[in-house]
Amino acid sequence: MQRRRRHCCLAKMTWGCKRSLLRSHVVALLSLASLSATVLFLCQQDWLPGRAGLRENPVAYTVQQHGFRPRGEGNHSSLRSLWRETGYVPPRPHVNLSSHQAEPLPPAAELSLEDSLSTNSSLQGEMGVGGKLAAQPYRYILNEPHRCRDASPFLVLLIAAEPSQADARSAIRQTWGNESVAAGLDFVRLFLLGMGSAQPDAYPQSAIEDESRQYHDIIQQEYLDTYYNLTIKTLMGMNWVATHCPQASYVMKTDSDMFVNTEYLIQKLLKPDVPPKRNYFTGYLMRGYAPNRNKDSKWYMPSELYSSERYPIFCSGTGYVFSGDLAEKIYQASLSIRRLHLEDVYVGICLAKLRIDPAPPPNEFLFNHWRVSYSSCKYSHLITSHQFQPTELIKYWNHLQSNKHNACVNLAKEKSTRYRHRRLHSDRLS
Repeated sequence: MQRRRRHCCLAKMTWGCKRSLLRSHVVALLSLASLSATVLFLCQQDWLPGRAGLRENPVAYTVQQHGFRPRGEGNHSSLRSLWRETGYVPPRPHVNLSSHQAEPLPPAAELSLEDSLSTNSSLQGEMGVGGKLAAQPYRYILNEPHRCRDASPFLVLLIAAEPSQADARSAIRQTWGNESVAAGLDFVRLFLLGMGSAQPDAYPQSAIEDESRQYHDIIQQEYLDTYYNLTIKTLMGMNWVATHCPQASYVMKTDSDMFVNTEYLIQKLLKPDVPPKRNYFTGYLMRGYAPNRNKDSKWYMPSELYSSERYPIFCSGTGYVFSGDLAEKIYQASLSIRRLHLEDVYVGICLAKLRIDPAPPPNEFLFNHWRVSYSSCKYSHLITSHQFQPTELIKYWNHLQSNKHNACVNLAKEKSTRYRHRRLHSDRLS
């Protein structure tokens, strides 16, 4: 009886009602299909871009969710489990991060995370008394302990470079790493190097030593220079500042393939005419990133090294700036924190332990961890751009220097000229 009554009700429905009901079902099915396709796409990705249209992410960790924290919450909650430990707890014996090798090494570019860790010696080489990492675990091969003896630098540049990148170091000395960009301020440039591989065709150590004698801007310690030892390299630079240049106002850590508008950094961001900041750390902020558990990824983070579900807020390692007082604080914090191979994440963890939040830059386009298309106008108003070859760096730097005072005026003229040409061409066709 109920079935007959329902059938009668449906028969009495107007065509409009039936069409509306049909439309609702179709929309629901399409929404379900779209959701399924989106979930499938996300599951196949190692990363998601942080900006619309961004097709690469040099940091490239798996993004779980942007803005996952309530507004105003600090960046320490993801580390609760880490701080439950009262001291440093070394990883299992097969995981180690020192430098000396017992066997010939494969080329650095071919080292996986597992290979890099296993070819280094035991973590006990870095351990000191009381279960903490030793304050100076690696011996200096090249050092410049007197660079700040007669001055208090406004800015120290720490530039991570590979031993073989002589062309990149030369290009940086001619461009953004040249002392002339500091406009009379005390300025120190240092290239951070580890040891090259033992392969017969490796870049010779003797050439690095000759370069060091000529320019006095290289510091080098006895650890293997690989991507997975970037944390050791960065801590070497911070310890050097804390030991030999504690009076520096600011420090910038960046990479050898970067374009850095040092003049804009100094004059517009750091402002030498005002007292230096303290506990200040800024760069391109990375929020809402989680460990990549894909073993085939370059950015793989094993759960036994980092068990938390999220990283704290950190700044992209392609270029970040901090006040000079933080060099000592970050290094001291690192002595009780397990070494992680992702350098920028690790520095973020040290800041979280210090309860220091990275400050957002005044303009989100100042620090770029991707390649920004060149124009003198854009490059006169940014601090970093990524992925430059030495010849490109010199070319674009020289162009910027010759156009920096009227860079955007020239751009406006170019746009006006192109617009007039298009109008003229359109009038001829009509």
